[in-house]
Amino acid sequence: MKYLSYVDGEWIGGTHSEPNINPSAPAEVIGMAQWATPSDVEAAFAAARRASRPWAEVLPAARAQMLRFVADELLARADELGRLLALEEGKTLREGIAEVRRSADIFHFYAGECVRGAGEFLPGLRAGVTVTVSREPIGVAALITAWNFPMMLPAMKIAAALAYGNTVVFKPSEFTPGCAVALTEIISRSHIPRGVFNLVLGAGIDLGPVLIQHADGVSFTGSTGAGRAIVEQASKRLVKVQAEMGGKNPLIVDADANLDFAAEIAVQGMFHSTGQKCTATSRLIVMSSIYAQFIDKLIKRIDSIAVGDALSDKTEMGPVANEAQLKKNLSYVDLGQQEGATLVRGGRSVESDTAGYFMLPTLFVDTTSRMRINQEEIFGPVAAVMRAHDLDEAIHIANDVEFGLSSGICTQNLLHAEQFRRRSKAGMVMINAPTSGADFHVPLGGQGQSGYGGKELGSAAIDFYTETKTAYVNTAPQM
Repeated sequence: MKYLSYVDGEWIGGTHSEPNINPSAPAEVIGMAQWATPSDVEAAFAAARRASRPWAEVLPAARAQMLRFVADELLARADELGRLLALEEGKTLREGIAEVRRSADIFHFYAGECVRGAGEFLPGLRAGVTVTVSREPIGVAALITAWNFPMMLPAMKIAAALAYGNTVVFKPSEFTPGCAVALTEIISRSHIPRGVFNLVLGAGIDLGPVLIQHADGVSFTGSTGAGRAIVEQASKRLVKVQAEMGGKNPLIVDADANLDFAAEIAVQGMFHSTGQKCTATSRLIVMSSIYAQFIDKLIKRIDSIAVGDALSDKTEMGPVANEAQLKKNLSYVDLGQQEGATLVRGGRSVESDTAGYFMLPTLFVDTTSRMRINQEEIFGPVAAVMRAHDLDEAIHIANDVEFGLSSGICTQNLLHAEQFRRRSKAGMVMINAPTSGADFHVPLGGQGQSGYGGKELGSAAIDFYTETKTAYVNTAPQM
């Protein structure tokens, strides 16, 4: 199958093609993606610019109807599209289907946001003066997404941008073009006007500078390094940037925690989606009094994880998404051992008949906070355990990184839970729940090196995708 870009209402080819590979069986080519050129990106922005004012003037109910069309088709085709997602990204089929359904929920949510409206009408501070605060779209939004949620990340950005009256130029990860094209094909049949939505396929290093050069706002999800580069380039034009970046997320296991429950929470946070979530748990901080007992329960649960083909019903953890990421994961296993951490499970790839990018769930114990495996984002099924003697020390360790995306604690002590919630330097705090996962009706985003320029989802999205305008009206005969 050929994957094409979509510009000004037309599917366009490219001069360069790259295979879309199944990470469970890399010899299997799912399709060929024809990469766009910088001139194609410029054409996409020209089309989006022409469509910008008319789209902003479309009635909110009409925009809502288009978004509901996309949501309804995603739901109807969740099994089919979930299978595509599992094939090209490596999530288990169950996770892939769930992601498509969640993407539909996001489109439905923002269909509601279209007609909900937002603004203020206030009395002025002078006689006869009233004040209206309204919101207007920023214009043309460049949306750049990572490969780890190839349906949901685009849904988060596209649905919000369109709902608030913006036009879009969307560049997905070059590793997952199939889901992007499938979503674009649905959007193209939603009666959306020409030029409002555009898709460009290709590598960020080639297309990123052009995207940032022409956009009125850039929403990015990906690595902290790439996010910093985007912020630096966009700042030269004073363009709005929303960047959701890396994480090094801690989970504290308190002395009174239900250890079986805590082990399950830890495993879900560490190894579901093969640990390839920015919110995945990568650091476990366990109280010394229950350290050995908890490690025993955790190892037993890890040993039960079936690693294999993403489409198999027996698989709990699928492959790493691509060869480069697998090599990176294994290099951090070597680094952890060099730093003196004790490897108790995993630490190697798994041989298979398909030569897939499979890796065992990996656990280090007896680590310290300043080890690089506890400071740098790995983005794979690798986690490390540290000891703490009390809650104060545990919270100090939890905050001892430059990232601040998600954090969690397993405890039955309400006071400890509240202390942690207040003192955690993270944008999201989980109490007796995995650090990974978030709801679409509330803000998503981090602090420190994990986030820049405002949050996504929920009530926060409108702040990025709109600008406020304050109007004063004098109805008095004189000032």
